[in-house]
Amino acid sequence: MKRYDVIIAGGGAAGFFTAINIAEAVSGLKIAILERGKEVLSKVRISGGGRSNVTHACFIPDELVKFYPRGERELKGPFNRFCSGDTIEWFERHGVELKTEEDGRMFPVTDSSQTIIDCFLQSAKKNNIDILTGESIQSIFRADDKWKIQTQNETYLADNLVMATGSNPKIWDLLAGLGHTITAPVPSLFTFNIKDARIKNLMGVSALATVAVKGTKLNASGPLLITHWGMSGPGILRLSAWGARELAGRNYQFTLQVNWLNDISFEECIEKLRGLKHDNAKKATGKKSPFDFPNRLWESMVVASGIDTELRWADVSGRQLDALAGQLVKAEFQVNGKSTFKDEFVTAGGINLKEVNFKTMQSKLHDSLYFAGEILDIDAITGGFNFQNAWTGGYIAAQSIADAYLSV
Repeated sequence: MKRYDVIIAGGGAAGFFTAINIAEAVSGLKIAILERGKEVLSKVRISGGGRSNVTHACFIPDELVKFYPRGERELKGPFNRFCSGDTIEWFERHGVELKTEEDGRMFPVTDSSQTIIDCFLQSAKKNNIDILTGESIQSIFRADDKWKIQTQNETYLADNLVMATGSNPKIWDLLAGLGHTITAPVPSLFTFNIKDARIKNLMGVSALATVAVKGTKLNASGPLLITHWGMSGPGILRLSAWGARELAGRNYQFTLQVNWLNDISFEECIEKLRGLKHDNAKKATGKKSPFDFPNRLWESMVVASGIDTELRWADVSGRQLDALAGQLVKAEFQVNGKSTFKDEFVTAGGINLKEVNFKTMQSKLHDSLYFAGEILDIDAITGGFNFQNAWTGGYIAAQSIADAYLSV
């Protein structure tokens, strides 16, 4: 039997961040990270296309929480204690310089996730944190004011237990056995499977668009990417995050409405098309896109409107203009299923947020039991927000545990 002051279950972003912050706050504590896999930080390695999208350049807590479909209300307090700016400062203090891209995403200047992994591994080694891989937790229970954790290889005892295992159904089942309520998990970030003649040969075409689920209030804006299986891109991923539960309830069968002109209404579109008809009377309609998206997409919309691409603008009828405006701002596509966005896979679901004290990240049901990261029913859209939740939760849990030792 091995004894520790603190055991962190989960060798991912939240687990390492928690362990390092505890060790740096209180010297001499015996701390271990238990990881079921052969390697730690595997999700950090693939995140952001292998560049590791560490956080987002949104520094106001009340604004930052708006990127979280689940957890918005609960994260306001935590973000006021540890926000994006604190993350930047923390990594700089640990030798990692970050940069901001045009869309607000922040990466290490090296453009390599290995930089983040090396930072964590070196900090863990420096602080004598034990990293124990291949340790799949089989049971968790309270014994004589300590946590007893049984893996397939060993039995561990700890004064404090931090659960940072992410979306792990087996661990959720164990915590349910301790009385915690688990919100059923569903995918949160995914792309839409669509077979439609209008986009059949447009793989790789991208446009800034507004998308919505017909018959609901779900909508989102952002770059939309046409793929060989349907539609992807930030706009689609945002819609999938906000609609995670509703779309699961529809078994991912629904009508997607697309406004290829983003924020332009049908009436405004008609006016623009009439202006084009007047100003380009002798030109062919399908040759060049008059809008800020690729010619291939424009040609597809013209054809879908029943207009010959060689037809002069002067000869386009009012009915054809209406049809074209409909394809541009009111296009409808039938979605039949989803595909996982593997690099940024996130699950909606986990520990019920009402059972967690967000001032300490401690369980309201059990003393000395803490949570950090995606094990909670918190998730965000892409852009570094899910990592920020991991850093914030890990930092607060670490400070709470450290305070308990320092106050003795």
